[in-house]
Amino acid sequence: MHGALLALPENRVHPSDIPERIPPKRRVRVPARLDPYLLAAALFAAYATVSVLRYRRMETLSWDLGIFEQAVRAYAHLRTPVADLKGPGTNILGDHFSPVTALLAPFYRLFPTPVTLLVAQAALFALSAVPVARGAARLLGRGPGLAVGVAYGLSWGLQRAADFDFHEICFAVPLIAFALEAVLARRWRAALCWALPLVVVKEDLGLTLAAIAVVVALRARRSSPRTAAYALGVAAFGIAAVVVTLTAVIPAFNSTGSYDYWGKTTGAGPFTASGTKLRTLLWLLLPTGLLAVRSPLFLAAVPTLGWRFLSSDDHYWSTDWHYSAVLMPVLALALADAVDTGRRSPRPWLRSYARQLPAAAAAAALALTTSLPLYSLTQSATYRKSPEVAERERMLATVPDGATVEADVGPIARLTSRCRVFWVGDTRQVVPEYIALDNVSGWAGNPLEYARDLHPGSRYTVVGVAYGYVLLKRQA
Repeated sequence: MHGALLALPENRVHPSDIPERIPPKRRVRVPARLDPYLLAAALFAAYATVSVLRYRRMETLSWDLGIFEQAVRAYAHLRTPVADLKGPGTNILGDHFSPVTALLAPFYRLFPTPVTLLVAQAALFALSAVPVARGAARLLGRGPGLAVGVAYGLSWGLQRAADFDFHEICFAVPLIAFALEAVLARRWRAALCWALPLVVVKEDLGLTLAAIAVVVALRARRSSPRTAAYALGVAAFGIAAVVVTLTAVIPAFNSTGSYDYWGKTTGAGPFTASGTKLRTLLWLLLPTGLLAVRSPLFLAAVPTLGWRFLSSDDHYWSTDWHYSAVLMPVLALALADAVDTGRRSPRPWLRSYARQLPAAAAAAALALTTSLPLYSLTQSATYRKSPEVAERERMLATVPDGATVEADVGPIARLTSRCRVFWVGDTRQVVPEYIALDNVSGWAGNPLEYARDLHPGSRYTVVGVAYGYVLLKRQA
């Protein structure tokens, strides 16, 4: 036996004694080119959730969602875009010139609900983050570029707009973002082509087109004088488009033969409500560390700032609603441009400040979000539909399809997809079959007396009451 042991080969190791070699874990690396798209996907989910859940809770903020649904519904059935909420038979092109909303018609035909408009708006806002993050990353590198994209996506202007029912400016935001990204990439023709459709988004945006064209002319004047000349021609076209639209196109569709909003630009001046205007200006500029004003791209913000601050309507002055959304891509890409220039400055303090600013802007946007609409996604009440809302919906569902209804803000968005809806007190010669009121605050007093005041020759009876909502039906 001893001899047998000596016969065994030396240093032989049994396979079971060899420890299993575990391959090292591979870190999943996301390609930098995907950053803008992943950011846009996350923002789309957030924006859409906020706006759709607000609709689900019946917390509509204004009549705009109903107005635009009426117009898009008409486009979807190949009819004149009449919005009865603005007055019976009112052609929406005589109010604001926004034929671009017809692009939503095929989607609305498939999904005839105001939710279609809210989801489309969320998608357009989220899409605008792609050129912002991509353009910033091209100038500043992956980390700072993504930081600018995050700061943009969480900006208060976009959050307020996503939380506000629906407005046609959702088309302008990505157009401006793509145009200014092309400016930073020195793709002059692309910049002008992206900006040109602004003239069919809203009547004032031809001035924004002109401003972007001027920026192109300034940037291209040395390397391509011919391009600069073309850009100035586009600027002239933008200004001419505004003049023609305001003085000829809109009045042609308006029953009074005029533009209804001239009155909102008179009777005020830049120093009216100066405290509110200054606060809004600080909200716009401070998140960029005041550096955005150093970029020529900031010129694209001047037209919108100009008409807002000259207006006599205090809604235009504040940070609420959707009015600042078109400024957000301008400020974000102007910031990226200014940071790129600043970090190559001969002044050490400016180089240091510029390098730190993208991260600081993203951190500020995250901090401010705790007081902005996206923060509601962290609260359980956001996702609940109350029994009161369910009961109100059941009551409004008793209104037959195709009926004529006079309503205020609360019931509007539950009816415009299937009824002809008028704004309360503005049915003119039409005597509606139903009146639906949100009378939670008691503003209408006794609903029957209010209905008699609205339509003295008609008799209405209450056919439904649900937690402050009242439905009345006209008697034959």
